[in-house]
Amino acid sequence: MAEKSRSRPVAPQPTVSRPELLVDNSDQAFRQFIHDTLAFSARLQQVRSLLGQVIGLSGTQYTVLIAIAHLHGGDERVGVNLVADHLHFSGAFITIEINKLVAAGLVEKETDPVDRRRVVLTITPKARALLNELAPVQRPSNDLLFSSLSAKDFERLRKIMSGLVEAADQAINLLEYTSPTATARSAK
Repeated sequence: MAEKSRSRPVAPQPTVSRPELLVDNSDQAFRQFIHDTLAFSARLQQVRSLLGQVIGLSGTQYTVLIAIAHLHGGDERVGVNLVADHLHFSGAFITIEINKLVAAGLVEKETDPVDRRRVVLTITPKARALLNELAPVQRPSNDLLFSSLSAKDFERLRKIMSGLVEAADQAINLLEYTSPTATARSAK
């Protein structure tokens, strides 16, 4: 009978090296933070989808529609690029979603009178009615979703999240250009 060799457990390599992210020289707290962030993100996506369902839209369509509605309140004309930048999506993806909303009679596109190459987006009265119908469901959901935040926490988290989104874009670029898969693709 063959004897089982006993191997020593190999200590996992830390997933971060910045001292600010290590607690007692361990990345365990960082990894828990990532897992909690992913769990919150998944739940946030589910809330978004459920809110969209209330008015007959996908979560993404709901997000695009409400972004157009809220951005339209400012002085700037709302175009595809503004919506894409606001939501951190590509212009091509937002165009596809906007076209679905136009087909559903929820968004109107008009040629920008200042720059005829652009379109200006507005929500229709039908869309406004749907968003007004959704508000009594949306408010308590959002209040509960963020109930653990004080006003100070909320202000700080907004700033932190904005920085994290920007850093995530940079991390994606780094991985796309330095990962073994990216290196293999560019060698072909």
